[in-house]
Amino acid sequence: MTPVRAFAVLAAACAAVLATAPPSSAINSYNAAPAPERTEVGALVATWDDDGDPATPDRVDWVCSGTMIDADTFLTAAHCTTDWPDTVEFHVSLDQDVRAGLDAAAKTYPGNPAAQADAVAVRGTAHSHPDYPGPASDTHDISVIELPAAQVRARWSFTPATLPTAGRLDRPGPRGLDSADWLVAGYGTQEAVRQPGGHTHPGGGVRLKAPVAFDALNASWVRLAMTAPQGNGGACYGDSGGPNFAVLDGERILASTTITGDGPCYATNVTYRLDTPGARAFLAPFVDLP
Repeated sequence: MTPVRAFAVLAAACAAVLATAPPSSAINSYNAAPAPERTEVGALVATWDDDGDPATPDRVDWVCSGTMIDADTFLTAAHCTTDWPDTVEFHVSLDQDVRAGLDAAAKTYPGNPAAQADAVAVRGTAHSHPDYPGPASDTHDISVIELPAAQVRARWSFTPATLPTAGRLDRPGPRGLDSADWLVAGYGTQEAVRQPGGHTHPGGGVRLKAPVAFDALNASWVRLAMTAPQGNGGACYGDSGGPNFAVLDGERILASTTITGDGPCYATNVTYRLDTPGARAFLAPFVDLP
């Protein structure tokens, strides 16, 4: 993981998403580590058509991150699941290295993006917040993918993330949130690297984690610092929709999801709170809320 920065989508799919969404994040290279134990964290994989023939998909790639919040519900960001061609299909993979899996599937199923996606992921149905994109105070940037639970269980073993109770982040106050242990996870790319012709964001497609630090809280957002000198890592392009965990009173909760940040992925991860009335109202039809 590189510095926390939430960018909308990977380069392969950004034309479909970035028209209306802020960039999403990826895990940075500094202060980061692989996260094989975070088996509830997954990658959003999309297949879509871009050659004018909708009969079969001709593109496949992982595009965002997210988290299993029960046996058949994957939480991600609405900017990851909106403004796609009508033929888009969404899949979820809980593999540690989705990029390698897709590369291997491309050799096994050349020219068949649907089979490549099925080789690494389970197909699901996306439900984006109906009011996305909302105002800056609450963009409603939240989405879930409903999955066939039996197929998910047959491929992966995981314990769903624990969602926060209503108003959970308000109770500790700034000092309590500042002293909590925060962790960001996702499949995103690394912080900007200067190359001939401009900056690039290398890496991506592998589940990583990094410590982050509390910065600020408001009605819909948690701002998290990902500054390297303080020992933090962070998110970057492709980490959108992925989890930001906090340990409060000894319990690890899924406090917020990565949405946006600074362009080079060096400073701040702006994340969407999951303990607010709006977020809970959206999630209530899909999961049992604490």
